[in-house]
Amino acid sequence: MFRDMRRSKQLLSMEDTIAVMNRCTNGVLACLGDDDYPYAVPLSYVYFNGKIYFHSAMAGHKIDALAKHVKVSFSVIDEDTIVSQEYTSYFRSVIAFGLGRIVEGAERLEAFAALVEKYSGDQPEASKLKAITECIKSYMIAIDIQHITGKEALEYVNSNM
Repeated sequence: MFRDMRRSKQLLSMEDTIAVMNRCTNGVLACLGDDDYPYAVPLSYVYFNGKIYFHSAMAGHKIDALAKHVKVSFSVIDEDTIVSQEYTSYFRSVIAFGLGRIVEGAERLEAFAALVEKYSGDQPEASKLKAITECIKSYMIAIDIQHITGKEALEYVNSNM
């Protein structure tokens, strides 16, 4: 169902792919928007328990798009160093494909806690717990990953050999 990477020498190992997902702090969600136009929106996320989680207002373009069509993709860019004399950039990125859904119950609380820990881990525990339990005006969305790959510039591949 999913294509093999054309430049397989640039494929990151699953371990390195997950490291990129854990290291990055923002990515781009792509879904099918209004009138079937692609809708790509940058957002903060957490990779947790093999899924991608993010929070969202309870109404808006993302929610409408997910209600209409659950298939999405999500991408992050970990590295993008411009190398002007080579007319290129050295990059490292990840793309995931999966199904988006609203999360409820214990999974919502665990995912919200992971998101809070990623972005506000230095805050007092009581403050973090309050933020998690009192946030009832937003959804937590999961992307159940069906396919994920990481890719990096050949220059990075060759430097690791």
